[in-house]
Amino acid sequence: MPPAPPAFADGKEPDALRTIGEVAKALGLKQHVLRYWEEQFPMLRPLTRAGGRRYYRPEDVALVARIDQLLHREGYTIRGARQALSGKAPARPAPAAAPEAGPEPAPRTPGMPAEDEIIAAIRILRRHLQTIRHRLADALED
Repeated sequence: MPPAPPAFADGKEPDALRTIGEVAKALGLKQHVLRYWEEQFPMLRPLTRAGGRRYYRPEDVALVARIDQLLHREGYTIRGARQALSGKAPARPAPAAAPEAGPEPAPRTPGMPAEDEIIAAIRILRRHLQTIRHRLADALED
């Protein structure tokens, strides 16, 4: 199921053109990632105006959201995501093995970050590592 289009809180009409900064902010991505995806996904072609400024149409934004879902949530490589978007059915990524039960966590001591902060930091690190993994896999495929 495709991801829901991002909600923009910028006062523009839903079908208005968006800049790369607006799209990046709405989807929680960096602008350089969007520019890289434009190189890797031939179907992602926002409008460009004088000076090379990019303008994303609603369908471009929906495509970026789908690419983000495939790469960062479903574990596809860039090549696999490209195939999925073009209608070719690549093998689904293997599900991650369930973690083994570990020892009970140590009691929290004063000054130790709260569990929610640790989980948030781990999620950020995981996303960063997945991006690195995808780039390495794509470099090896080329």
